[in-house]
Amino acid sequence: MNSEHKRLLENWTEEKNSAALYASLAVSEPDPRLSEIYRRMAASEEKHAAGWEEKLLQAGGSLPRFSPSWRTRTLSWLAKKFGVAAVLPTLAATETANSNSYASQPDARSLVPVERSHAVLLQQMNKTSGGVSGDVLAQMEGRHRTAGGNALRAAVLGASDGLVSNFNLVMGVAGAELSHTGILLTGLAGLLAGAISMALGEWISVQSSRELYERQIETERDEILGAPEEEMEELALIYQARGLDEEAARSVARSLMANPDTALDALARDELGINPEELGGSAWEAAVTSFLLFAVGAILPVFPYLFLVGQTAVLASAALSAVGLFAIGAATTLFTGRPVLMSGLRQVLFGLVAAAVTYLVGHMIGVNIAG
Repeated sequence: MNSEHKRLLENWTEEKNSAALYASLAVSEPDPRLSEIYRRMAASEEKHAAGWEEKLLQAGGSLPRFSPSWRTRTLSWLAKKFGVAAVLPTLAATETANSNSYASQPDARSLVPVERSHAVLLQQMNKTSGGVSGDVLAQMEGRHRTAGGNALRAAVLGASDGLVSNFNLVMGVAGAELSHTGILLTGLAGLLAGAISMALGEWISVQSSRELYERQIETERDEILGAPEEEMEELALIYQARGLDEEAARSVARSLMANPDTALDALARDELGINPEELGGSAWEAAVTSFLLFAVGAILPVFPYLFLVGQTAVLASAALSAVGLFAIGAATTLFTGRPVLMSGLRQVLFGLVAAAVTYLVGHMIGVNIAG
């Protein structure tokens, strides 16, 4: 296959995967109005795929049977299991990357605005909740912010932190030739200390955010009572900036301001970007989640020492950690769109090199202390 056929086939495959993913989201999305948007986006991507198919056949290339990629199937499963909002940030980033890729291809530049508009639309849908406002289907209003794909990214990074940090810790003390019991206790202590640190840091972060949001909402409540006209003007300007004409924007703002509770909810969401019902989520839930994610990664290099001793335990720890590193590298492709094998092996390479360095440093320190 020459380079031109390869390029056309890659473009066709990417568009087919996007179409399959949006079609899946249309099924998973409970809101019929948002589901219709995903169906229309799927149809748009199918149209793009048909264009690349025609170019490929005209160039003498062959068209393989399409099968959704691992990434597409995984994101579809996540959307079905945890809700469409869980994958929106990842999809927005992918659309942006696609538009950048097309910008360098002369016969694809006409698709750049479409891909960018998809990215913007997905970003707006990630920020808002409650469906579509007015008569314009693509003008999104009121969908709350969500951790979504950022939460998935944090989950991967949390497990990665636990695995890499404790793997290096265990290799360091193993290199220093501590006793089997010493290595095991060090690994378990590293797991516990790291997980507690992560949990405490996450609790403080989320709780501080909640307290800040509560303060901002109270300030907004006072302003509604003390200066309702100014707040109505702020709302009108926000809706004008989102595409409504001045008269319609003032009409919506006036209607919302008629009820102080409704006005507070609208201003919190649209001016402050805060969902009053969530306030950034539960600090305790975030802390427990961070603890568990770190512990899941950190237990891998320690686990072999529960059953094995000596160099056998060291090699088993390195092997199990390498498997975990590959899985984490593969998981990052959900956000980057890079090939699974390349991302997984890169993660393994970096992790093993770092562990080898700490092992050697630990060995040198152990020898010097023993000598």
